Amino acid sequence: MTSPDALRAAVGAVIDPELRRSLGELGMIESVDVDGLTARITVLLTIEACPKRSDIEADVRAAALAMDGIETVDLTLGVMSADARKALSARLHGGRTADDRFGPTSLVRVIAVSSGKGGVGKSTVAANLAVALAARGQKVGLLDADVHGFSIPGLLGIPDEKPTKVEDMILPPRAFDVGVISIGMFVDPHTPVSWRGPMMHRTINQFLSDVYFGDLDVLVCDLPPGTGDVAISLGQLVPTADVLVVTTPQASASDIAERSGLVARQLGQRVIGVVENMSDWTDVDGVAHTMFGTGGGAEVAARLDVPLFGSIPLTPSLIAAGNNGTPFSNGDRTDVAVIAFDRIVDAVIESAPQRGSASIPLSV
Repeated sequence: MTSPDALRAAVGAVIDPELRRSLGELGMIESVDVDGLTARITVLLTIEACPKRSDIEADVRAAALAMDGIETVDLTLGVMSADARKALSARLHGGRTADDRFGPTSLVRVIAVSSGKGGVGKSTVAANLAVALAARGQKVGLLDADVHGFSIPGLLGIPDEKPTKVEDMILPPRAFDVGVISIGMFVDPHTPVSWRGPMMHRTINQFLSDVYFGDLDVLVCDLPPGTGDVAISLGQLVPTADVLVVTTPQASASDIAERSGLVARQLGQRVIGVVENMSDWTDVDGVAHTMFGTGGGAEVAARLDVPLFGSIPLTPSLIAAGNNGTPFSNGDRTDVAVIAFDRIVDAVIESAPQRGSASIPLSV
C-alpha cells in the first residue's frame, strides 16, 4: 500500500507547465492523505485563473493513480495566498534586472536575429531556430522584439495565447517546448502599435527583466528590421549578445543587411554569421528556380568577415508551415529547406562562445 509520504513524493514530482519546476519544489502541494484506496490531495495553484489548471489536475491524478493501491483520487484545487505568491515570486524572480539575467556574467546565450530590411524571413528564421535548438535538448526562450511588426505568435500557432502574471513575474506561453513572449500577446492583433523609442525601450527591458523563462541555455531575440531604437536598446541591455544576420540573395537586401551587422558591432555585440533566405524556389517536382538573384548572402558574409551559415530555399512545405503556425524545421527531414536549416542550426551551435575559461587562483 502507498504511504502518504510516498504519495506526496509522487504528486510533488509533477512539473508545473508554466514554471517548469516540480509542484513540491514550488510549495504547491498543501496536503496529502491516503484513505483506503483513495488519495486525498490539495494542490494550491498560483492564481485562480491559472491557464494550465486542467493540465495540472490531469497530471496530479495520473501520478496518484500510478501508485500501488490507489484506485480513486479526491483532488482539491485551491489558490496560494497573496503572501505565498509573493514569497514564490521573490524566490524565483528575485527582482533581478536584464543585466542580471542576460548580462556579461550570465551563462545564458542570447542570439539576436537581425536584418537590414523587412520581408526577408527574419522572424521565420528566429522562430525555427528557437524550436530547432529546443528539439536538440536546449532550454530555449524566444523574445519577439519586433514591436511594430510582431509575427512570432502566429508563426508558432499561438496567436491567442496570453501570458500569466504572478506578482512581479510574467510567465510566457509555451510552444514546441519554447517559452515565447511578444507584444502581440498584450494587444489586439489587428490594432497597430504606434510607439516611439522610449516606450519600446521600456518594453524590451521589461521583457528581459520580468518574464520568467525558467533556467535557459539560449534566448533567441527576433529584432525588427533596420538599425533603429530596438536594436540599439538590445545592444545597451545585452551588449554581449551574438547576432545572426538574415538576408536574401538580391543586392537591395544584402547591402542593407550589412548595416545591421555593423551597428551590432558598434554596440559591442558579436556577429556570428549570415543566413541567406529565399535562395531559390524549389517547386513540387524538386526543380530549383532562382528568383532573387544569387550571391547576396556570401557578399554580406564576406563584407562582415563572418561565415555564411547556409542558404534556405523556398519550398511548398516551408510556406505551408508558416501559414499553419507549424515550424518547418519540425517537418520532413528530406525536404531541402529542412536539410539546409539543420546545417545552419549546427553552425549556430558550433559558434557558441567558450565558457569556463577564466583562471581560478589557487594557493598551496
